[in-house]
Amino acid sequence: MESEEQEVEKLITYNEIHRLRKEGFSNSAIAKKLKISRNRVIEYGKMTPDEFYLFAISLQSRGKKLDPFREKILEWLKEHPDLSGAQVFDWLEEKLEFSSVSEGTVRNYVNELRESYHIPKVISEREFSAVPELPMGQQIQVDFGQTKVPKLDGTYIRLYFIGFILAHSRYKYVEWLDRPFRANDLIRMHENAFHYFEGMSKNTSV
Repeated sequence: MESEEQEVEKLITYNEIHRLRKEGFSNSAIAKKLKISRNRVIEYGKMTPDEFYLFAISLQSRGKKLDPFREKILEWLKEHPDLSGAQVFDWLEEKLEFSSVSEGTVRNYVNELRESYHIPKVISEREFSAVPELPMGQQIQVDFGQTKVPKLDGTYIRLYFIGFILAHSRYKYVEWLDRPFRANDLIRMHENAFHYFEGMSKNTSV
């Protein structure tokens, strides 16, 4: 259930969206001005005053699947302002063993929390620097990543990968999983990489 303060804030946001639309602002411009998601602008922009009233009434009694984890998600967002909805989705599964919602639902919930508690998303820029050339066998670099790929039925699946790169020759080894990594996965993958490279380097850099 929403507090009276949150209901008032949503009403103000609704009125501002329609005022700015009449003044000719685009959805993206309105989202930037009001510091809310573009999807929220589109959603509220389609509603008549009567429809918005019924929507607001429904929120008073409608609970959400993620409400039991509200405080934990808020804690994550305050500690890590650059956290994405996809990362929160992963953490819910990894840390809290909760996976009965879609990634889109988590993303929308995170956006709502950011708007309600004024937690802007901070974009962190990763710093890159040249690695000095090292002798053979000195170092293996390890990095992680994830991506979405289409399936035959038109839906998407998130894949996770770990990459090992020999610092001298730039020879590579990669493994993929269709779920977040666990500790035993990382141990096994390191062993597989060492087997593939036919040996271990002196150092491993992550």
